[in-house]
Amino acid sequence: MNIAINGITGKMGQMIFNEACDNKDTIITAVFENKNHPQIGKKFNDLIISDNPLSQVDKFDVIIDFTRCDGTMNILEIAKNNNKAVVIGTTGFNEKQKQQIREYSKYIPIVFAPNMSVGVNVTLELLKQAAKFLQPDYDIEIIETHHRNKVDAPSGTALKMGEVIADELKIDLDKNAIYDRVGNIGARPAGKIGFATIRAADVVGEHTVLFATAGERVEITHKASSRATFARGAIKSALWLADKKPDLYDMSDVLGFKKSRHNE
Repeated sequence: MNIAINGITGKMGQMIFNEACDNKDTIITAVFENKNHPQIGKKFNDLIISDNPLSQVDKFDVIIDFTRCDGTMNILEIAKNNNKAVVIGTTGFNEKQKQQIREYSKYIPIVFAPNMSVGVNVTLELLKQAAKFLQPDYDIEIIETHHRNKVDAPSGTALKMGEVIADELKIDLDKNAIYDRVGNIGARPAGKIGFATIRAADVVGEHTVLFATAGERVEITHKASSRATFARGAIKSALWLADKKPDLYDMSDVLGFKKSRHNE
């Protein structure tokens, strides 16, 4: 499979490149960066870094994007107009952008996941089971830690964990999430999902979901020590998309956790 990478000079872009080079089924045929990036026109290995994916759409089958939200939306427009599959690992989208992604998926196949790690997605399945059996008497807190340069908070993975739990509890996360605690906030209200964010040094990513009730607590934790796990998931997603119809998929689809898709 011929793959393009958007955001090639970033840590994730380079990690994805290395993983693809080690995979006998993938070839990196194009690399991109946002306009005005200082590396535009320079070589990355034997490829010229471009800011114009449209000029090279004949070179790739799928494009992997781990950049910023605006850059991802630009890539999606080009992909939609040229019938190219997309793997999105970018986080921090607002609701309007998420709706746009859903619209694009009517025309092209997209894997959209806040975390491409196999371990994280197994963790999400465990959280479904925990929420199912531990409700309604347990307080739920999600604690996430990332490196100091991460720009969005809570992390996309933490929010996905909250969504999975809220879906299992049949509650609206938007109405039941607590993101800020400052000052005299009073007793913790029942039925809420709390989030705590830590930013420090070079932490790749750690997430803990705490289910606590009187006398006991259950903690489910995932810790990433290398971005390679995310890169492997991105490559796995790209290969999985090869024969898929237009739709919005996630890692549950890629890993086979979901039994079927309505259009397959």
